[in-house]
Amino acid sequence: MRIRGAVLEELGRPTPYAESVPLTVDELELAPPGPGEVLVRIHAAGLCHSDLSVVEGNRPRPVPMLLGHEAAGVIEAVGSPESEFAVGDHVVMTFLPRCGSCEGCAAGGVRPCVPGSVANGAGTLLSGSRRLSRGGAEVHHHLGVSGFATHAVVDQHSLVRLDADLPFATAAVLGCAVLTGGGAVVNVARPAAGSRLVVVGLGGVGMAAVLTGLAHDGVEVVAVDPVAGKRETALALGAAAAYAPDEAVAASVRGDAVIEAAGSIRAFETAIGLTGPGGTTITVGLPPGEARAAISPTALVAEGRSIVGSYLGSAVPSRDIPRFVELWRDGRLPVERLVSSHLALDDVNAGMDALASGEVLRQIIDLA
Repeated sequence: MRIRGAVLEELGRPTPYAESVPLTVDELELAPPGPGEVLVRIHAAGLCHSDLSVVEGNRPRPVPMLLGHEAAGVIEAVGSPESEFAVGDHVVMTFLPRCGSCEGCAAGGVRPCVPGSVANGAGTLLSGSRRLSRGGAEVHHHLGVSGFATHAVVDQHSLVRLDADLPFATAAVLGCAVLTGGGAVVNVARPAAGSRLVVVGLGGVGMAAVLTGLAHDGVEVVAVDPVAGKRETALALGAAAAYAPDEAVAASVRGDAVIEAAGSIRAFETAIGLTGPGGTTITVGLPPGEARAAISPTALVAEGRSIVGSYLGSAVPSRDIPRFVELWRDGRLPVERLVSSHLALDDVNAGMDALASGEVLRQIIDLA
């Protein structure tokens, strides 16, 4: 079938992207779903910093690639009769498929799925296949989703079924921002009443961590970001305090758990410095692969501190997304407040410019 989607043509084109146009909105061919796969009509897709990192070239991926990894929609076809999904199901996509049988999946979310990680790196679906092409040439999938399009074929292990009353924009944000930032809170930080959670970096993922921390009774949440508008948003959401990074250091802010969600070395080092004795620094950001940080092992040992990496919030999507949905239904996780604006697919390059500016949380591409 013919679809429209935003294809990344080349890594590392200069800003502004509205002028250099790294993403071409084009017509493509989408092959039918194979065994264990489904065809999804995409209704909403979020622009995430991980998409921007690929555009910048900081997260190298094979091109041409149909970008987008945070999306929600409705199933229009299934590739095999024994599928656990059905036509008409509302689903959210997640950017790391979990096969359910490898040693990574056996770790309960702590480790990534091994074949899923291999497929993501190669730009294929979990089966190793590609269903996208343009002019007879294959186009790579982005993290098994390729959500910046009218339709996508995805492996069923990349999906979680949702109730039909959940707004598509909210559902999309659950699949990456909330699963990553919120997952780091519930699966790694696990804050107890009376503890302090500090979040460094207030993009969509970091603000989702703030919201999830606030959903825990008796937990003090402190937000850290250089952008004043984001600090104001965190305070409006209920954070006890918000600081610029240097202000937080000068104020000797200390957290029992500190989540770094900016994907920069400065933010990572700041998060380590804000972690109190016996506390844990949890890093979910993805700086360029060659980036290196300065860490004092003596400080870690003497103060009994630890550093933990958390990919996709150390989550099992089928387990954790329903938990976040229930918090949303209870009014304790107002995910819709993470959405800064809506835009059309044709405006995706301008959306990347807005994301690079650091002033927005989540922009949603409306596709249906």
